[in-house]
Amino acid sequence: MPLPTEEETWENLQIVFATSKGNVRKNKLSDFLNIRANGKIAMKLEEGESLVSVATCDENNDILLSTYHGKCIRFRSTDVRVFSGRNSTGVRGIKLKDSDYIVSMCILNHGNFSTEERDAYLKRSRLLRAEGDQNDLEGIVLSDEKFDEMQQLEEFLLTISERGSGKRTSSYEYRLTGRGGQGITNMDLSDKTGNIVACFPVTESNHLMLITDGGQMIRSRVSEIRIAGRRTQGVRVFRLPNTEKVVSAERIVEEDASEDDLLMDDIETSETPEDTPSESS
Repeated sequence: MPLPTEEETWENLQIVFATSKGNVRKNKLSDFLNIRANGKIAMKLEEGESLVSVATCDENNDILLSTYHGKCIRFRSTDVRVFSGRNSTGVRGIKLKDSDYIVSMCILNHGNFSTEERDAYLKRSRLLRAEGDQNDLEGIVLSDEKFDEMQQLEEFLLTISERGSGKRTSSYEYRLTGRGGQGITNMDLSDKTGNIVACFPVTESNHLMLITDGGQMIRSRVSEIRIAGRRTQGVRVFRLPNTEKVVSAERIVEEDASEDDLLMDDIETSETPEDTPSESS
């Protein structure tokens, strides 16, 4: 796990653990700086539980948990208290249904804005991306200064499914809730998409690498995957045989790559219409 190069900042950071059963625990990063050669207990796990993700955060971050069956939840990092010990199971991050489990944890920027400002920003940014009629912006009450501020904090989450579907979605579509709820829809799943493999932040300059259980691999530009609403299926990123599934998805931070390294022909435009985000879903 990469750490900031400025060691003086480590005292202000926490380390967050997320498990397959939806539990999270937060400790001071300083609790894990001195590791013996034979290792150190990091977290106590229940029977049948496994550690899914570990990341650093601070009080200005939010935590996003994504599940195999297409649910997700976003809550403040401060909703999880800092534990003093390492031999504990943590607290509930999301309430899971039977057979569901966590596949990813993301650490996101926290923004101080209202629900109305968030909805206005999303509507305005969709119109700008679609090069729509600027007159449609007249009903959106959001100053240029606030729009610019929110644009600077905006992140895009890439969600990948087993059958090779993917989409980028604004982090603002994942509304903030309390820890421990049932979550909201992350992706509209079907037999065509399969279940969720991964969900993580990306930028336009990133590349994506997918690997299947049959040993196939594809590398593509993140910029080729369209920005879509939270409750959509996205586009086909990887055309797979019926007998194979994506088992691993990884973000590659690289500015330049030769055309021979990229296989772009497998990305197709989805016919799934983009839905309006729903507060109740």
